[in-house]
Amino acid sequence: MSKKALCIGINDYPGTQNDLSGCVNDATDWAAALAARGFAVTKLIDAQATKAAMVAAMSSLISGAAKGDTVVVTYSGHGTWAPDKNGDEPDGRDEALCPWDIGSGKVLLDDEIGLIFANHAAGVRVLLISDSCHSGTVTRAAKAEKDADTRPRFMPMGNWLPSKLLPKDRAGKPATTMVAPAGTSPLMSAYSNKLGDLLLSGCKEGPNNYSYDAKIAGRYNGAFTYYALKALKSLKEGATYADWHKAIVKYLPSASYPQSPQLVGSAAARKRPVFG
Repeated sequence: MSKKALCIGINDYPGTQNDLSGCVNDATDWAAALAARGFAVTKLIDAQATKAAMVAAMSSLISGAAKGDTVVVTYSGHGTWAPDKNGDEPDGRDEALCPWDIGSGKVLLDDEIGLIFANHAAGVRVLLISDSCHSGTVTRAAKAEKDADTRPRFMPMGNWLPSKLLPKDRAGKPATTMVAPAGTSPLMSAYSNKLGDLLLSGCKEGPNNYSYDAKIAGRYNGAFTYYALKALKSLKEGATYADWHKAIVKYLPSASYPQSPQLVGSAAARKRPVFG
C-alpha cells in the first residue's frame, strides 16, 4: 500500500491582475505535513501549474493508484466560473479551477476534473483538500485577529475571459462583475461518495461565500490551510477525519475569516484515521 500526494499552489496569475499571496505557502506546508506522514509528494507551483500539467499530474496520480493506496490532492488558488458549453449546468455556468495559464483562456472545468477523479480503482482512499472559493455560510464568529489581511480566492470571469465570450447579465451587458459562485465547487464535482472519497474544504457550497487568502502572524497562507494544519498538530494518535474537522471548526469561521470548513464523505470514510 502506497501513499502519494499532489500539492498545487498558485499565487501568480499573469494577465489577470488578480494575484494571490498565500497559495504557494499552502502547497509547501501541505507537502511538508504529508511527507512527514510518509507520503511521496509532488508539487506544482505557479508556472509549473499549467492546465496541461495539472491534468497530467492528477490523471497519473489517480489512475495509477491501486486498492489500499491513499491519495491526497491539495489545491490552493483561485476558483472561477466559465460559460457552460454542454448544457449540464442549470445556471449556464461551469465551476472551474484557475491554472497558472488562465490568462490565455485555459481553465480546468468541473466536468474535466470529475472525469479524472472517476478513474480510480475501488479501494483507493482519496482525500481532496480544497483551499479555494466555492462558498460558506457564517454560523458563528470569533474575535477579529490583529493585522488580518483577507482576499477571496475567487476570480471573476471578467478578469480572464474576453468580453465577447462573457454571459450577459439581466441588462444584456457582459457579466464582468459577478464574483460569487452559484453552485458547487470544481472539487465537489470530483468527489464521489459511492467510491468512499473525502472532501475537506475551506467553506460551504452556496452563493456569496469564500475561502480567504490571509496574512497571519506576518506570513501569507490560506486561512483554512493555516488552521487545518494547526489543528492537525493537536490531534491525538489514531484521530479520525471527523476529529480533525471538529478541531478545525474551533478556529473557523472567525470575525476575520467568515468561512465554514466542510468535511464531505460517508460515515465510514469520516471515521478513518487521518491520512491512514
